[in-house]
Amino acid sequence: MSIPTPAFSSDPRAAVADERSVTILGATGSIGASTIDLIKRERASYRVEAVSAHRSAAALWGIGNERRGRVDVSVRRRCELRRPGLRIRSRTTLAPADILEHDGIPVTSPTRTLVDLATELSPLGIERAVNEADKHDLIDPEALRSALSSYEGEPGAPLLRKLLDKRTFRLSDSDLEIFFHPIAAEAGLPFPLSKQIVNGWEVDFYWPDLGLVVETDGLRYHRTASTQTRDARRDRAHALAGMTPLRFTHYEVRYEPSRVRTELNRIAATLRKRASDIDHT
Repeated sequence: MSIPTPAFSSDPRAAVADERSVTILGATGSIGASTIDLIKRERASYRVEAVSAHRSAAALWGIGNERRGRVDVSVRRRCELRRPGLRIRSRTTLAPADILEHDGIPVTSPTRTLVDLATELSPLGIERAVNEADKHDLIDPEALRSALSSYEGEPGAPLLRKLLDKRTFRLSDSDLEIFFHPIAAEAGLPFPLSKQIVNGWEVDFYWPDLGLVVETDGLRYHRTASTQTRDARRDRAHALAGMTPLRFTHYEVRYEPSRVRTELNRIAATLRKRASDIDHT
């Protein structure tokens, strides 16, 4: 049994079909909705051969916007189809795990969608998509980074890996101190106190003479809304006590020490000048 193409001609987002297969691209309007219902009732009679992908998949998952006037679709066979308003990609190696169903529409998985998006979005754009996927509980950055091992050789994987390495990198407490102490010393700071209770909170590094508190974040312990709220309260407690709280990521400490050193040097100079001004009043 097949769906004749004319049945869908009035709604180009509903389906593109031939005598053997049907491709569901969207479900707008009554025709689109009835198509979804028919496919669900008669699954054995139809072969869904292609899926929404790239920006169209991002729009379905709520992590991005579809390009105006164009629907992206991936086909699991070699083809050279051309249709107005469609960008059709031949993806013969698309794995079964990369294909899910969302609101009755076959679509690439969130992980596959993000890998694909990384080939056409700016670094900021893909970071926003990763954030949206995390916010919607589709996949968190740690799980996404782990999943990339299955996408070796994919064009979008290197950019996504680079982005995620900055967000998921975490040092152990001992390694953190090994890397941070020399940076602080090069910034002209004395040796800090570590793991002290300050204003009711345990802090990573503390200079009591300067009133400076430095916290270092690894994403997997600072991602959820509750931990973000707790960190904000911690920083406010220090500020209300007249101290200066600073935050660096573990990635910055390990791989961007010059940035950390420069900012520590600047804040130390500011705090010393402030203390000197107070002494002379």
